[in-house]
Amino acid sequence: MTSVPPSPSFNNINWHLVQFCPDSALEPAVAKCFVVPLKREDMPPVKKGILERLNTGEVVIGDGGFVFALEKRGYVKAGPWTPEASVTHPEAVRQLHREFLRSGSNVMQTFTFYASDDKLENRGNDLRLSGQQINEAACDLAREVANEGDALVAGGVSQTPSYLSCKSEAEVKATFKKQLDVFIRKNVDFLIAEYFEHVEEAEWAVHVLKSTGKPVAATLCIGPEGDLNSVSPGDCAVRLVKAGAQIVGVNCHFDPMTCVKTVKLMKEGVERAGLKAHFMVQPLAYHTPDCNRQGFIDLPEFPFALEPRILTRWDMQQYARAAYNAGIRYIGGCCGFEPYHIRAVAEELATERGFLPAASEKHGTWGSGLDMHTKPWVRARSRREYWEQLQPASGRPTCPSMSRPEGWGVTKGHADLIQHREATSEQEIQHLLEMQKKAKASA
Repeated sequence: MTSVPPSPSFNNINWHLVQFCPDSALEPAVAKCFVVPLKREDMPPVKKGILERLNTGEVVIGDGGFVFALEKRGYVKAGPWTPEASVTHPEAVRQLHREFLRSGSNVMQTFTFYASDDKLENRGNDLRLSGQQINEAACDLAREVANEGDALVAGGVSQTPSYLSCKSEAEVKATFKKQLDVFIRKNVDFLIAEYFEHVEEAEWAVHVLKSTGKPVAATLCIGPEGDLNSVSPGDCAVRLVKAGAQIVGVNCHFDPMTCVKTVKLMKEGVERAGLKAHFMVQPLAYHTPDCNRQGFIDLPEFPFALEPRILTRWDMQQYARAAYNAGIRYIGGCCGFEPYHIRAVAEELATERGFLPAASEKHGTWGSGLDMHTKPWVRARSRREYWEQLQPASGRPTCPSMSRPEGWGVTKGHADLIQHREATSEQEIQHLLEMQKKAKASA
């Protein structure tokens, strides 16, 4: 079967050339060939690629935080944060993809965070599932849902225990290559190197991803102070662009406004260097003004008591506008982002995108649906001014406004970060408790 491009002479109907087997009554080499119309519903949609979208100024909306969302739903184990649910509970992963798509996301990122072999084998994970199985299943789920709308599939890699344990560049790159082989077989639309605390490791990841010829995005989990080796955001961005990333930015570890500030610094650095790139931001859904260089993992509330810090949907609209005004066109979320947060981003940028997401059918703009509420004082809240000016209460009489981060200042190469497969021993726990005691005493 051979496809024929549409022609004006055929009234712009899509046609294809169909060739049947030779008729037994004819010469063996003679075949019946004729043209028949191909129904539009039978044709796969032609989607613009990520760079094509960004090059024309289109707003691309990412998805949210899968590991946190699925941990809360009982499918991911906190601590390892590994994505074997793509194999063990595909229906949960599929549904979350679908909810983000319905809320306005047009990138389905594969649920492959920490899906490198060294991480999957680390800290007592189920070794009956291989990295290849998990990555393949994640790609299939993302593609299935992406095909339900105008969404692209992004294959993602993240920081590795190998790097933190001071393995060589070749060993770390080999770890990325195993995931990449799956992404290429599954033909993802573009690639993301995300959640890197050290720009050096992110550069190594970009080198590997860039070898495919597919578009590459790279995001660091850093704030305005830079990576854990004190490389500034601007210098980090320049290094990533020179390594081959066409899209750079930050994800995770910090709240939206801190992340927007960081990407602004990255953008300034890239422009000073005379380079060009697109910019993306995928922050936490938590307020974290009290974080230090290492972000929310140093907060005493991490990871099981962060709910009082969650951003409202109205906070998300402010974030979306700030990101857009900063020149960022790939706007999404990370840990804590639920579909309704992405819907808020999509609603704020509906004018720029030219449409509202399907999920907005059940959500009045700026609370306008409340004008149907039974209580008159609630009906009075069906307006933008009310929600924009509200200062939400925590509901906790003794709740502090800030926390004291517990970071111990350790990073790559420190003995406490050398990774091993065995569960943490009682002796190691006692050592950690002593470290914690000393840190509190010196604070």
